[in-house]
Amino acid sequence: MNQQVSPLAEKKRLTWIDAARGFAIFGIFMVNVPAFNAPYFLYGGEDTFWTSGIDQSIQVMIDIFFQASFYTLFSFLFGFGIQIIVENIVRREQPVNKLIFRRLVILIGFGLIHAFLIWHGDILLTYGIIGMLLFLFFKRSDRTLIAWAISLLTIPTLLYTLMLYPVRDLLGGYNLTAIEEAVKRYGSGSLADIWAQNLQDWSYSNGVFTYFILACNLLPLFLLGMVTARKKWLHDVEAHQSFLHKVWLVSFVLFVGIKAGLYIWGNPVWLSMIQDTIGGSASAIFYLTTITLAYQRAFWQKILKPFTYVGRMSLSNYIFQSIVCFFLFYSTGFGLYGNIKPLGSIGIVCAVYLIQILLSRTYVKRYRFGPIEWVWRRLMYMEKLQNKR
Repeated sequence: MNQQVSPLAEKKRLTWIDAARGFAIFGIFMVNVPAFNAPYFLYGGEDTFWTSGIDQSIQVMIDIFFQASFYTLFSFLFGFGIQIIVENIVRREQPVNKLIFRRLVILIGFGLIHAFLIWHGDILLTYGIIGMLLFLFFKRSDRTLIAWAISLLTIPTLLYTLMLYPVRDLLGGYNLTAIEEAVKRYGSGSLADIWAQNLQDWSYSNGVFTYFILACNLLPLFLLGMVTARKKWLHDVEAHQSFLHKVWLVSFVLFVGIKAGLYIWGNPVWLSMIQDTIGGSASAIFYLTTITLAYQRAFWQKILKPFTYVGRMSLSNYIFQSIVCFFLFYSTGFGLYGNIKPLGSIGIVCAVYLIQILLSRTYVKRYRFGPIEWVWRRLMYMEKLQNKR
């Protein structure tokens, strides 16, 4: 049997998942704009250079409600989507490994372009590389996936935290030389200077140990997303409403207790991995279950509907945000690097995201897939793919 492989039919779309993707794009942008605008998140020093009360309050808000919450949410949805694609391919009796491998290689290609020509903080390359580990799990049981997910989330995190505790007094500080070099190259350098700094920043933040830590953070979310897709917990919300409410409550307690609760003890640096990995994963699941349950009510559907437009073309919107920031902050455009305070970053996020909602709404009325999504599917399936409605 040699049926044609095609993407998931539009009529089968789960619109609350699109809303969650759109919300994730908003949350990722809220974290990325300050990081795109200044080197402090990479080389330290935000508390030294952003000293006003409102600046530091905004940073706390972003740390609690956004940091490590939305790339983890997107990771969960990445695994969720992969599983749906796998099932779609299996139904058509096509080679799963071949098509998924091609899909990940294409994603790595997008990531390479994004990471080295636009922004060092790219996540696509990381998703593509760590996503290759999923081939080890496609034929494993749900129980195995859950066991691996929980183990990877907790064991490395606790061991790393125990390693940091003896040297807790040595943590913190900032690299003034690296900060000044980044401000100079991004703010007033040539395009070659920008790309050189981009490479330096990417290399600094993507060592072997960093990738191991990322794998222990992202892979578990991939696996949990796969299990959720297999179990159809988010497909038939009414049938699984009781279970989803329990997940919502547990994730909420962990979210508040870890992400916000650590501030009671001054938010020590040596506990940052627990806050980001465990607290961030809990907040991601809390956001996802909240959106899923809320979307079943007509009132919240209207509120969340704008996020679905962005979510339906999330990859294109993610790249769009980086391109806007490239020209906004770097010397090739307005050269605002290092000159925007946290409050200004929030204004930029809201303004750009509103534009994305309007553009996405117009686009999805005319086309089935976002421009980059269309290229991704076209290259993956190696077939003609109609995009116009």
